[in-house]
Amino acid sequence: MENRLKLAILDMNEGKPNQGMRCIRDITAMYSSVFDITEFDVRSKNEVPDTSFDVYISSGGPGNPMEGNGVWDKAWYKLVGDLWEFNLQNKFEKKYMFFICHSFQMACFYFELGTLAPRKSTSFGVMPVHQTRYGSDDPIFSSLPDPFHAVDSRDFQLIQPDLDVFRLHGAKILAMEKIRTHVDYERAIMAVRFSDEFIGTQFHPEADPVGMKIHFEKPEIRTKVIANFGQEKYDTMMDKLDDPDKIELTHNTILPRFIENALDSIFANNVVMA
Repeated sequence: MENRLKLAILDMNEGKPNQGMRCIRDITAMYSSVFDITEFDVRSKNEVPDTSFDVYISSGGPGNPMEGNGVWDKAWYKLVGDLWEFNLQNKFEKKYMFFICHSFQMACFYFELGTLAPRKSTSFGVMPVHQTRYGSDDPIFSSLPDPFHAVDSRDFQLIQPDLDVFRLHGAKILAMEKIRTHVDYERAIMAVRFSDEFIGTQFHPEADPVGMKIHFEKPEIRTKVIANFGQEKYDTMMDKLDDPDKIELTHNTILPRFIENALDSIFANNVVMA
């Protein structure tokens, strides 16, 4: 290919400091020889990329995913719709997008995949995530164990999937919340493949153990977590961060595989079009 590819990172954190953006930058930097990478501050500066990029990664963020300021959210939804329509209209040239946490919730709301509802209490920590039969066959998830572990931080979640809408779009549920036999709540949907090109996760696949440990060992963060969730929850989470088969494996697998699969498809399509 004569021209370099373009990758857009959509920062949905509303200007709040976080580890997620650092992790996304670190992962995408591994592919800087192939991509020109541009970052957009969606919620603080109303910055939304156009459709000229090849790959898009939209981050997590705070707040109600069904609310916006009427500017950035409309522009974000328009981008998603325009990229989806582009893929429908073009047989070979495609656009690839990954949705994380808040962005995942917004995408599910946009495509009307089910009920997006507030949780009874915040889900927070390093959690097991169970694959569905579609997840175990998915090119991104197939090499992960079942269950695999991921950083989970959410006040909202997708439940009660509308399977007719899933079938209409060709979407697949790839992963579900951990099994909890002791509570009478519906399990949340943790990952969806919206199409061959669009995929998203409720959890944070970008999280890395080093950054997480540094963040949660800060005295003010440690105190806040223990106050909200208890000492045992904090200690369990920190222990799991040290296990290379948990967060590190997820970090090294999901987003890198998404980018690499997108690259494989882009290069294959360019060979066909040549």
